[in-house]
Amino acid sequence: MTMTHFPAEWLKGESLGETIACELRLAIVDGRLQHGDKLSENRIAADFGTSRSPVREALKTLSGEGLLRLERMGAVVVGLGEAEIQELYDVRFMIESFVQERMAGKETGALIRVLEQTIDRMELAGKHRDIVAFSFEDFSFHEAIIAAAGHDRVMQLWRHIRQLVMTVMLLTTGEVFAQGEAKVAAVVDKHRAIATVLKSNDPAKIREGVREYFADSYVTLRNSLPEGERG
Repeated sequence: MTMTHFPAEWLKGESLGETIACELRLAIVDGRLQHGDKLSENRIAADFGTSRSPVREALKTLSGEGLLRLERMGAVVVGLGEAEIQELYDVRFMIESFVQERMAGKETGALIRVLEQTIDRMELAGKHRDIVAFSFEDFSFHEAIIAAAGHDRVMQLWRHIRQLVMTVMLLTTGEVFAQGEAKVAAVVDKHRAIATVLKSNDPAKIREGVREYFADSYVTLRNSLPEGERG
C-alpha cells in the first residue's frame, strides 16, 4: 500500500507549515518525489492554497532532516537512500537501547499498563487491516518508553527525528501487512516481548530484547523502499 496523503487524524494541532512538511516528507520517503526533483515555493503554495510563508517553514524543516537542499525560491530533493535509512535506524537503536536499559530498577508498572493497552490496540488494528491505526499505535508504543525514561536531552534528540520515524513507520507497516496475518501477528509479539523484558527489570534481558527487536526491522524497511532508493 502506498499512502498518497499523510493521515489527517495525525495532524491535529499541527501548524500549516508542519502539515505541508508531513505531506512532502511522505512523498519523499515513498519515492513519489525523487532525488534531484526540484520543488518550487510558488507551486507548493498554490497546491496547498496558502502563502509562501508556511511553505518556507516546511522546506526548512525537511532541510534540517536532510531530505532537501534549500535553493532560492525552493529546494532540491536529496531523498532517503539506504545509507540514510541505516543511520536513522542507528539513531533509533541508540535512543531506544539507552532508554530501555535506563528503565531497569525503576518502577515501571504504569508504563507497562500503557504498553499493554497499546499492544491490544495494535492487535485490534491488525485484525481490521487498519494500517494507519496500527502504525500509529506502534509509534506511540516506542514514544511512551522514551518519554517514561525522563531524559530531557534524549527527548530533544527524539523530537528531531520523530516525524521522520513516524513517516517511515507508515511505509513499513504497509510492507508488514502485505506479508499477511502471520507477519502482523509477529510484529505484535515483538512488542509484547519488549514489554515483558521491561517488566523483568533485568538490564541484560532488556539489552538483548532491544537487539532482537531491531534485528529484522531494517530488512523490513529496506524491502519497503522504492527500488531506486535501495542503494
